Amino acid sequence: MVALHISTSRKMKTPSLFLLGMLAVAGLSAATFATQPSAVMTEAPAASGTVHNYTVKTIDGKDVKLSQYKGKKLLIVNTASKCGYTPQYKELEELSKKYAGKVVVLGFPSDSFNQELDSDTEVAAFCEKNYGVTFPLFSTVAVKGDDATPLYKFLADKSQNGAVSDAPTWNFCKYLVDEKGHVVAFYPSKVKPMSDELVAAILK
Repeated sequence: MVALHISTSRKMKTPSLFLLGMLAVAGLSAATFATQPSAVMTEAPAASGTVHNYTVKTIDGKDVKLSQYKGKKLLIVNTASKCGYTPQYKELEELSKKYAGKVVVLGFPSDSFNQELDSDTEVAAFCEKNYGVTFPLFSTVAVKGDDATPLYKFLADKSQNGAVSDAPTWNFCKYLVDEKGHVVAFYPSKVKPMSDELVAAILK
């Protein structure tokens, strides 16, 4: 009877030990899993292109690397001499002088909307005579469509600039660029250079 009792006890303990072992392993696995960091969904990396990668031509024909403006915000504007918004030249000059330590205004004359003078020489003379423009002006360029200059194609392509997909819809549209050359925002023609909205963004 004793032998039988021992045999029976062993038969009862074996599955119990096996079950306890399985539970212990399961508990360890659960604990281990709990301590592992869960998968985190992250956004695709932002586009790394900057305006500092571009070289442009000044209104008097000299090549300028935009990288020379590192450390300051840029306000890039497509301008025209025969537009209803042409008087914005006055506020652009005011902005350029008042916040010279914060932002550099870059004017890109364009005939994309058929409202620019025939030559860069005429544009330069017009701007100086009528508005006393001292901020940098560049050679006349196309700012929209297939003919757009490489800089303006970049400015209107969110997959490249990481921020906006707006091409100029008229003269005096504006792109704000940060100190590292990254595009921050697009402003349509109606947003005046000295508007509270734009100045606040520049001073931010």
